[in-house]
Amino acid sequence: MPVDIRTRKLAQLAVRYSVFVKPGERVIISGGSEAIPFLVELYKEIILQKAHPIVRVGLPDVSDFFYKYATQEQIERFPDEWMDTVKKADKYIGIVSDLNTRELTNANPKKISSRQKIVHPISTYICNEKDRIRRCTIAYPVVALAQEAEMSLTDYENFVYSACLQDWKKLGKQIDKIKTLFERGKNVHLVGEGVDLKFSIKGKNAVADKGEENMPGGEVFMAPVRESLNGWIRFEYPAIESGKEVTDIFLRFENGKVVDMSASKNEDFLREMLNTDENASYVGEFGIGCNPKINKFTKNLLFDEKINGTIHLALGQAYRDNGGGNDSAIHWDIVKDMHKSKIILDGKIVQEDGKWKIRGINL
Repeated sequence: MPVDIRTRKLAQLAVRYSVFVKPGERVIISGGSEAIPFLVELYKEIILQKAHPIVRVGLPDVSDFFYKYATQEQIERFPDEWMDTVKKADKYIGIVSDLNTRELTNANPKKISSRQKIVHPISTYICNEKDRIRRCTIAYPVVALAQEAEMSLTDYENFVYSACLQDWKKLGKQIDKIKTLFERGKNVHLVGEGVDLKFSIKGKNAVADKGEENMPGGEVFMAPVRESLNGWIRFEYPAIESGKEVTDIFLRFENGKVVDMSASKNEDFLREMLNTDENASYVGEFGIGCNPKINKFTKNLLFDEKINGTIHLALGQAYRDNGGGNDSAIHWDIVKDMHKSKIILDGKIVQEDGKWKIRGINL
């Protein structure tokens, strides 16, 4: 079957740019069976770089079965074999695709939460141990994700490849300017339609995502000072986790912690997520979308958190790159539209109605 040349280019971008595979390295490529055409191109590219591919293909339609029939012992068993494989690898490329985005809609949220706690050390290792393993989470267009985005597969393919296959050096210079701005800042105030929230970022590291850890890239993210959040925020976009869609999320913070919450759909799941552990009700990340090729909400976080003119907060874990400060079994990003709001940094409006007010930033 003919291969879309863009798929091959995306594989080359992931291997040569995002994780810059070197000869002799062991590279995990992990994805579902629906992503096999992309896995094949990644495999070939890794071979061409004189490295060693380690292939992990997820089986279709087994997650729901697991949460329905797995015993408590099975849910609580840590996958040592997979952890050992990860620790022996030098690079990790994880593919975002799906056959059924709602497979876990009716699964028990307590079982999902329990399992997340068990496997949490694996994702923490992949995300935080950059001196041992480099990782990239990368998109691949499939029918299920096109349906979620309310697009034809052709339109969705064009959307995905446009967001990924662009000049990352040029865009990266713009994103670096935003990173520098916030790394020098101390206090953030989000104010406008659906938000009045203040917090500190003093002493925290801002990170520019230029397509090296996520593809597509296109955000600047940092960890707020844990106890500094005060105010409230309402999210227009739904948050989706484990196949469950939580809509109209409202959160009120006092000294960093969520003290009041509501949602019009799946509020019980939101509550369960906040109760995952003692740090799940604190914010581990404040991010700003900066990808000019992403201007539509698609219910795929890898794209949605990069929408130009949005911000996102992540409940739970703070990444080590940002200075840490909050360890949790969850890291749940929720996206907010800022096209009728302002981002104020140290008393100065730096973004208004989704447009930057800083010289040299033109996204």
